Amino acid sequence: MDFEGVVFRIMPATSGTSARGPWQRQEVVFDLQSNSQYPRKACVTFFNKPDEVARLREGEAYIVSFDIESREYNGRWYTDLRAWRVQSKQEEATAMAAPAYSEAPAPATAAPMPTAEPLYATQAAEADDLPF
Repeated sequence: MDFEGVVFRIMPATSGTSARGPWQRQEVVFDLQSNSQYPRKACVTFFNKPDEVARLREGEAYIVSFDIESREYNGRWYTDLRAWRVQSKQEEATAMAAPAYSEAPAPATAAPMPTAEPLYATQAAEADDLPF
């Protein structure tokens, strides 16, 4: 899933060590771009992605791709929005405006028509001793 939002706040990182090794978790609150008069916010979790969070700037617009994950703990359910890609809104606009290639493809030229039967065809007919 994707949404477009403006970074409202970048929360401090939390880190630790599990049986699989060290981990880092950081949450970023986005102000969702909607046509409603009441602003909505979404808290997105970045798990082991410190480079992605370091590129974010408060007040800038981004397109966030995420997965929704819910889990149960002590009879209560908790839901995370786990980001897997963040793209600057400005980067997307320039990528959409730029052409896919810089030069126009060369026009296709017609191949010349053969004037005589190719040599390999006559040699194959003479040396054809296959039973099928």
